[in-house]
Formats: sequence, C-alpha cells, structure tokens
Amino acid sequence: MQVSAKHQAYWSKNLRLTAILLAIWFVVTYVVSYFARDLNFNFFGWPFSFYMGAQGSLVVYVVIIWFYARYMNNLDQEYGVAEEE
Repeated sequence: MQVSAKHQAYWSKNLRLTAILLAIWFVVTYVVSYFARDLNFNFFGWPFSFYMGAQGSLVVYVVIIWFYARYMNNLDQEYGVAEEE
C-alpha cells in the first residue's frame, strides 16, 4: 500500500509533537523528582519539591493533555481528517 506525501506529513507532525510532549512528561515526572532535594526554594509558600510532587506535576499533565487535544484537532482539520461533529 502506497502512503501519500500528505499522510506522511500528517504522521510526521503527530510523532514529533508526541515525542516533545513525552520528553516534557519525562522531565516533570522523573528528572524533577530525582533532583527534588537540590531544588530547595519556595514556590507559592511551599518548598518547590513538595509543590511539584503534590500539585505541580499534575497541572503540567493536564496542560499536556489540553495542548495535545487542541493541536491534534487543528491538525486534523488542516489535513481534512477531522471527525464530524
């Protein structure tokens, strides 16, 4: 089966975005946790490491999901593969 150039461009953009968002997820989940003791400053009155463990990382996850859904909806419309509403 031959894949068109338009289809390849669509998946290329999708995979690039997914890789970037997964890298952000990895940094927020593992890197910040690994260096939590070294991140010793106050953030909204709480120690930064505590804030990231309790709420900060969850906020980043929600932003990642929101951004991915918004970007993919726009990409689907751009390439003509959007679902009917």
